[in-house]
Amino acid sequence: MTGISLGALHGQHVDDRPDLLPEPVRAALADWPHRDEVGVVEIDPDLADTAALNEAFGLPPTASANCVVVGGKRNGEERIAACVVRADTRADVNDRVKRLLDVRKASFLSQERAVEESGMEYGGINPIGLPGDWRLLLDARVPPIEVALIGSGVRRSKLLVPGRLLADLPGAEVVVDLAR
Repeated sequence: MTGISLGALHGQHVDDRPDLLPEPVRAALADWPHRDEVGVVEIDPDLADTAALNEAFGLPPTASANCVVVGGKRNGEERIAACVVRADTRADVNDRVKRLLDVRKASFLSQERAVEESGMEYGGINPIGLPGDWRLLLDARVPPIEVALIGSGVRRSKLLVPGRLLADLPGAEVVVDLAR
C-alpha cells in the first residue's frame, strides 16, 4: 500500500498497527484480498463520534460511513443486520430495513449485545469482521465514496477504505434507499 489519506488523516497499513484493531477485524482483514488498500489512523477516543471527528479535521459528513446493528423477529427467528450508511443520512430502520429483514418490527440491537456479539467497541463497530450470520446491508450511496472513514472496531482509531471495496465484503448487499 502506498498510503491512503483523507484530508489531514493519513492511514498506516493495517499490518503496521495491529494494536489499533480488535481481533475480529484483524482476522477478517488477514484474508481479505483488498487489505493493502485499507489504512488505519489513530485518533483521540473523544473524537470517535463521526460529527466530532469531522469537525476536528474539517471533513464533510459525506466522506464518513456509519454502521448500525438492527434486529427483529419473524416466527420466533431472530434476524440481524449491520447497516452501513453515509454519515449525512440515517438508516431507514422502520421501513426499508424492516422490509429487508422481513420482520414485524425492527429496532437497534442493544449496545451490550452489539458489542458482545461483534467483538468490537460501541462507537467503533464497522462492517469488517462482523459475525457471519449477520446480514450486511450497504446503502447505495456508500460504494461511491472515494475514501470512506469508518470505525475500526475500537474507539481510538478509524479505518480509511475506498467505499467501492465495502461492497466486496463477504455477504455485502448494496441497497438503494437503505437510508434517508
